[in-house]
Amino acid sequence: MDSTILARWQFAIVTIYHFFYVPLTLGISIFVAIVETKYVKTGDEMYKKMAKFWGKIFLINFAIGVVTGIVQEFQFGMNWSEYSRFMGDIFGAPLAIEALLAFYMESTFIGLWVFGWGKLTKKQHLTSAWLVALGSNLSAIWILIANSFMQHPVGYTINPETGRVVMSNFAALVFNPNVLLQFPHVFTSGMSLAGFVVMAFSAWHLLRKHEVKFFLTSFRMAAMYALIGSVLVATIGHFQGQFLIEHQPLKMASAEALWETEQPAPLSMFVIVDEKNKTNIVDLGVPYMLSFLSYNNFTGEVEGINDLVAQAEAEYGPGDYLPPVTLNYWSFRTMVGAGSLMVLIALLGVYWGKKDNLVDKTLFLKATVYSVILPYLAVSTGWLLAETGRWPWIVFGLQKVEDAISPNVPAWNVAFSLILMLVIYTVFTIVAYKLAIKYGTGEIDQATH
Repeated sequence: MDSTILARWQFAIVTIYHFFYVPLTLGISIFVAIVETKYVKTGDEMYKKMAKFWGKIFLINFAIGVVTGIVQEFQFGMNWSEYSRFMGDIFGAPLAIEALLAFYMESTFIGLWVFGWGKLTKKQHLTSAWLVALGSNLSAIWILIANSFMQHPVGYTINPETGRVVMSNFAALVFNPNVLLQFPHVFTSGMSLAGFVVMAFSAWHLLRKHEVKFFLTSFRMAAMYALIGSVLVATIGHFQGQFLIEHQPLKMASAEALWETEQPAPLSMFVIVDEKNKTNIVDLGVPYMLSFLSYNNFTGEVEGINDLVAQAEAEYGPGDYLPPVTLNYWSFRTMVGAGSLMVLIALLGVYWGKKDNLVDKTLFLKATVYSVILPYLAVSTGWLLAETGRWPWIVFGLQKVEDAISPNVPAWNVAFSLILMLVIYTVFTIVAYKLAIKYGTGEIDQATH
């Protein structure tokens, strides 16, 4: 057993499990605040019940997300001590700010929101709802600032005596051009995911004609929320892709399985990749479109994997710089395909949600219930591409994955903790799923008291 491979599997599994909860927390916290705003403005008690009902789903998701997230940070010391030694002066700052500012803020106002009904004034309680949403998203910003340094290092120097990276410009770290695109992409993905979760539960109730006015209103609001989020996440993703073409071209070339430099370059629609021989057995594409998406013109040159690998060898020395092309190619297509379906379903939800006969659209409502899997597929495969596409780097251009591992942790130790975490995280996920189903498909009064 190889400890590096095992440590990578462990971190990947823990991260993906944790990220099941993060975007929903970001998106549904804002949705609940919007619903409560309507209650304060209109005085309609239905919106108060809606805020409590969907707030229960938020609280379940938040609680499991906290538990899975705390364990994730321990791995930096357990399995990735060389990474921590190399990156600690930079990585520690945003993580500390996230915990001391954003997370404490979020946790404090969650307490006020949960226990403040009837004790705070309406406006005070609404303020706590918006501060919960703000704290959740501030927390994400600081985590993504740390991750963005790994994707696009800025604002640093290297200490010649220790070989460690040292922060030289805090503002450059915070306003990293990567995070200026990455955070809006994650934020809007949270909006779309939360919208689909609310739509799915609402559709389930509408199929059974439970509290039709309540869940029809929820469905309409969620469909618009999901549509806005889905369109924005696709738009921002386009600009993020253009940024990566410039700064991480090998990631985007592997996402397109583009082996040779082409001008103009076609947009791949379907390939069967032969990574061993560095070619595609089957390759179907749309001429000119990759050039257009990359540079906003139809004649731009897009560098291929082979040329980019040769450039990496010339710049960084001999080594294996080839990302997992098949994984990146299909991760990218799964993300884009799921996102496209989400836009379509959300658009139909907005259109049919305006009509009074939505409860009779049985087939659409059933499809909406199951469509909740789409945003989870999109966010998970998106992160797979983001993290595996920069292989072999853990910090792009500065530290390789193989150099970041803890040198004195034996493989059997990593394997044991990998199995243990897999079991525990699976149990947590089952518990979260069952609790969400219990309250999401239960009576309104069950979730609002």
